Amino acid sequence: MRSIRILVLRLARENPSWGYRRLHGELLVLGVKVAASTVWKILKDAGVDPAPARSSSTWTDFLRSQADALLACDFLETVTLSGARMYVLAVIEHSSRRIRILGATAHPTTSWVTQAAKNLVMDLEDVGCRARFTIRDRDGKFPALFDALLNDTGIEVVLTGIQMPRMNSIMERWVQTCRHELLDRTLIWNQRHLLHALRKFEEFYNSHRPHQGIANARPLHPLPTPIDDPDKFRHLDIRRHDRLGGILHEDRHAA
Repeated sequence: MRSIRILVLRLARENPSWGYRRLHGELLVLGVKVAASTVWKILKDAGVDPAPARSSSTWTDFLRSQADALLACDFLETVTLSGARMYVLAVIEHSSRRIRILGATAHPTTSWVTQAAKNLVMDLEDVGCRARFTIRDRDGKFPALFDALLNDTGIEVVLTGIQMPRMNSIMERWVQTCRHELLDRTLIWNQRHLLHALRKFEEFYNSHRPHQGIANARPLHPLPTPIDDPDKFRHLDIRRHDRLGGILHEDRHAA
């Protein structure tokens, strides 16, 4: 019995994602006949969680543990009034929710996407952002040079599963926000107009818009000190500031 206990614990240690039923099956394949309940008891007595996910690293665990060093990127498509299809490449930081719009083009060629990656790397270096991973989908618009350039700077590219947008949920959420709050409410004339609108939205998103994922702070600004003086509440003077002709609204304290 002692030799079976040692074998069970060794297999559990070497295969942390296996549950007790998987371990039981492996033992049977090895010719070791033992009840599944015995395997469960051995693990429990040794203080090892018999559940399958006792030490497994899930995608959620990865996102949480690497949030401070994690980027995500994606292409966003839109159409101008002339019918031209434009492709917008954007990157978001998981920890701060800061968005970077790398550019917009009608032709996302290898050279264009690679140059966008170079610009991203230089920007990250300028602000001291130490990214270690970048999540992206398997879109063919990402050339091999895009991954190679990031890898050369110490940023590992992590691909999402096929047709699994939820693996890049934070980036996908930003795409929905950009559509709902900007593009669906704006008539885009051409590439120049699109870039102008995107830059204004990027500034608004990073500097003013509160984000629930970071406790309603803003990517570039923490929450201010709460007002706890009743007299100050009575003298608040809040003014609305409009951007892009009234599409975006900011409430500010009057100067």
